[in-house]
Amino acid sequence: MTATSEPRLKITYATLRNDNEQLHASYDAGLAIARGELGATHGLFINGQWRPAKDTFEKRSPIDGSLVGHFAKGTRADVRDAIAAARAAAPGWAGTSWLERIAVMRRMADLISERQMELAALMAIEVGKARLESLGDVEETADLIRYYCDQLQANDGFDHPMGNLGDPTVHTRSVLKPHGVWAVISPFNFPMALSGGPSGGALVAGNTVVYKPSSDAPLCGVKLAEIADLAGLPRGVFNMISGPGATVGAELQENEGVDGLLFTGSYEIGYNGVFKTFSKLFPKPVIVEMGGKNPAVVSAQADLEEAAEGVMRSAFGFGGQKCSACSRVYVQAPVYEAFLEVLVAKTKAISIGDPTDRKIWLGPLVNADARAKYETTVAAAKRDGRILIGGEMLTGHGTDLYVAPTIVADLPVDHRIWREELFVPIVAVASVASLDEAFERANDTIYGLTAGFFSEDRAEIERFKEVVEAGVIYINRRAGATTGAWPGIQPFGGWKASGSTGKASGGKYYVQQFMREQSQTLVD
Repeated sequence: MTATSEPRLKITYATLRNDNEQLHASYDAGLAIARGELGATHGLFINGQWRPAKDTFEKRSPIDGSLVGHFAKGTRADVRDAIAAARAAAPGWAGTSWLERIAVMRRMADLISERQMELAALMAIEVGKARLESLGDVEETADLIRYYCDQLQANDGFDHPMGNLGDPTVHTRSVLKPHGVWAVISPFNFPMALSGGPSGGALVAGNTVVYKPSSDAPLCGVKLAEIADLAGLPRGVFNMISGPGATVGAELQENEGVDGLLFTGSYEIGYNGVFKTFSKLFPKPVIVEMGGKNPAVVSAQADLEEAAEGVMRSAFGFGGQKCSACSRVYVQAPVYEAFLEVLVAKTKAISIGDPTDRKIWLGPLVNADARAKYETTVAAAKRDGRILIGGEMLTGHGTDLYVAPTIVADLPVDHRIWREELFVPIVAVASVASLDEAFERANDTIYGLTAGFFSEDRAEIERFKEVVEAGVIYINRRAGATTGAWPGIQPFGGWKASGSTGKASGGKYYVQQFMREQSQTLVD
């Protein structure tokens, strides 16, 4: 069911305007549908059927504590059943012509777009993401799938003729083939895009998928499975198992029936818990997409209003709960105080509250762990630096998960706030004597996901592009200093500890990660 029959509006993370009345009317209609779906009990999706929940966990909204639903706690036996179903379905799906596969996947993308308003409203209720951010998340999911279909088509299914050294009797081809069964373990912060995107890449390539959604966003996982089923994916091709990482995630990592694994989450779990341990018998593909400690550099030649807007949006959008969030800023000394004045003013103007409300830009943190991280970081900032704005819990809302966006200055160079990924709305700002110092400090991290730069000087811009160590960079971007990638426009992937493959989602080389090459030579 769709919220409206009116023409659909494409909302991306670069959307700056919030005054489209048609958009808000459509969202409100979707919100009414979403609220009618809350409180139900949801099972597991295995081999094309819904398996009733034997044991469940409760999910409540961070907005007001209301019940989102009860969700199945998958067991290791459930995961084994899903893997078995995926293995049984793998030959048939791989053997389906790539033209037929992308037809099904494009239907899946269209169904996601048709339900954009309802899905965005459910996402807002489930994880606390504001309207435009939620709408962007849903549409990005659909566009990721579409883009991967386009890449398969542009490359003729990755089946290409090769040379023959002048011998007409020799016919050789390079063919990329799917691995088989992929596990996809997804986070809460982009509960559709970081679920449907990687799953879509694996499926387009001809693999089958066993998918584990975050326990902070299980309803988005249920909805993705429902849409995959409606799109016509054959039984066993896409399976969804909700439940704890210690059970569901562990079985996906340890089961030898899984041929490849993609994990999106923290560096600690992604590198030490997944990357190092997944392949036991022989090397298997493992893609870990991890965190960031993303810098923005503000030159003395920058438009300070533009720079402050870009930093504010990237630092505090969705409460800083993004791997691409701007968490540290280096500003040349001549404009440091002026920049801070504008940044503080823009931060003070942020509207905080129920993110389903059109007037609200920032909602609550996702859970109590995030609140605890905020509190301990604020305590350290107060002790070792100077808080310019924020640094407090906010009362008068529906839960105790609302916090003030926080700007910190005067921290020691070696302070942990400069180094640790926080995933809360706190940004540290420092004055630097030169751009060389700024670039050196920007690169002084194990991470290398995103980075931003503000300057009107072309030579400075070229220098930044030459030296910065990050997979995604933005220059003079008001919509987000370090955030806001879109499929087919800004491929999104990290260097160093931010990612394991150097191939970016929404880019030209992503789908190939789910495939392996076979050279085929036929002699007449």
